[in-house]
Amino acid sequence: MPKFSANISFLYADLPFLDRFAAAAKDGFQAVEYVGPYDLPAAEVAAALNTHGLTQALFNLPAGNWDAGERGIGCHGDRVAEFRAGVMTAIRYGQALGCTRINCLAGIAQAGTSVEDRDAILLDNLKYAAPRLADAGITLLLEPINLRDIAGFHVSTTDHAERLLDAVGSDNLLIQYDIYHTQVMQGDLIPTYARLKDRIGHVQIADNPGRHEPGTGEINYPFVFSELDRLGYDGWIGCEYKPRSGTTAGLGWMKPYL
Repeated sequence: MPKFSANISFLYADLPFLDRFAAAAKDGFQAVEYVGPYDLPAAEVAAALNTHGLTQALFNLPAGNWDAGERGIGCHGDRVAEFRAGVMTAIRYGQALGCTRINCLAGIAQAGTSVEDRDAILLDNLKYAAPRLADAGITLLLEPINLRDIAGFHVSTTDHAERLLDAVGSDNLLIQYDIYHTQVMQGDLIPTYARLKDRIGHVQIADNPGRHEPGTGEINYPFVFSELDRLGYDGWIGCEYKPRSGTTAGLGWMKPYL
């Protein structure tokens, strides 16, 4: 049976951030995830988790200036010191929140840089982060993101992520498998998952087109969930979608699994 984590950077967006924890718990979610907790003291976020009996499933390493459009700095050669400081910040928050999965956003390609140069920078950063997170009991993830939603994102396919995992050579680096991003870029969702299942540390969902809730697009989510069960996935499934008509009103798709 799948178990769902509410991505409260997407869901309950009409509520203040700390109020979203209560809303998620009321709707039957047992875990939450989001872009990052860094705008708040860790103690406040931990209190919200504890008050509502929620698990912290995931968040990202510090991703640069999100409001200005940055989506990670892992491949940015002029931000290496910032990236590495962010690793240590993420570890402090991860330990305070009991979070065992932290995702690296590779970032958008900077003008004038080559794929090879960006890969080299990202690899060095991943090799720095993976053992330090391992020492803290946290798994490092790397997420491919589609190029329609984030033009120029450096890692956009599972094939690219695989090559990076091979080059890093760490047991503490896995793929964050977002079914929506994979559908946009390559399709073949379940065969790809089956082939990579031992290298996948977290799953996220949204339907396509529109990035709305399951049941609003072309992806057969009842089949996807049954196949994830059959293939042995027992981690959280992050609901990272844009509700069409309010989060709670659009949760009918989830009721059979509660």
